Amino acid sequence: MNADKDRYAGMIYRRCGKSGLKLPLISLGLWHNFGGVDDFQKSRSIVLEAFNSGVCHFDLANNYGPPPGSAEENFGRILKTDLKQYRDEMIISTKAGYQMWDGPYGEWGSRKYLLASLDQSLKRMSIEYVDIFYSHRFDPDTPLEETMGALDSAVKQGKALYAGISNYPASVTRKAAELLREMGTPCLIHQPKYSMFDRWVEKDLLNALEKEGIGCIAFSPLAQGLLTDRYLNGIPADSRAALPHGFLKKEQITQEVLEKIIKLNETAKNRGQSLAQMAIAWLLKDHRVTSVLVGASSVNQLRDNLDSLKNLAFGKEEIDKIEEILNEK
Repeated sequence: MNADKDRYAGMIYRRCGKSGLKLPLISLGLWHNFGGVDDFQKSRSIVLEAFNSGVCHFDLANNYGPPPGSAEENFGRILKTDLKQYRDEMIISTKAGYQMWDGPYGEWGSRKYLLASLDQSLKRMSIEYVDIFYSHRFDPDTPLEETMGALDSAVKQGKALYAGISNYPASVTRKAAELLREMGTPCLIHQPKYSMFDRWVEKDLLNALEKEGIGCIAFSPLAQGLLTDRYLNGIPADSRAALPHGFLKKEQITQEVLEKIIKLNETAKNRGQSLAQMAIAWLLKDHRVTSVLVGASSVNQLRDNLDSLKNLAFGKEEIDKIEEILNEK
């Protein structure tokens, strides 16, 4: 593939904490829609469209699929056939922490698991290193020194350029940052779940990240599809909430939530945006948020999300109105 020569013109890049690394305001997450059960050519077209739009950051994890590992395998295929010549223009991240294989060493935060998982991820993607390697979740039963030591080893072995953490509470984040700094491998980035409907990071995590000089990349910015036009008229039969498996449950979509979605949608319309676009822009209004991770099931959906960047400004009245809606009981 010959990439679009103007691919960086329409994207905005923001410095990741106090590092030398900049990330696109919108990054592509391969959590859903890129596994072995999905249409490979559709997955490929989304990745290539992202790269041609200035999205140079692709976020994976060892267990993304299904089946687990297949998202990395598919991304490796796309890299080999289409993007190999552009490797140095790309940020590729992966993670380990959740269940990946059987037995006592197949999840959580031990040195054994993290480093074995990283080796497997590199093999699946057929690359020599990832740009960011994350501890995917805090392990309360493994010493934090061991988990951070594994990230430090990954960087010093040349298998990762930067270390990151995901889903860590603020107090543990501060300690993790201190440990990594002492080892000479600063914590680059934290990946928390963050959206209009899930604002736990605002209590103290964002302040901790700013103080420690750590970037923030938000995942699930659309609350698993709630912050889109999908549920304005109830629960569609083909939606995530209608499926028996998955992270969004039908019982989460209460009348109260639906009323908020409808009111937020009206606010978005007044801004000339879709609800999804406003939800992404709302996260990016905070300078502490380096990037927002979006998923996509089609090229058109990706383009729609990228159009969020056309209106990132919020007036005080808009902010107040959104707060009023979100805080309604």
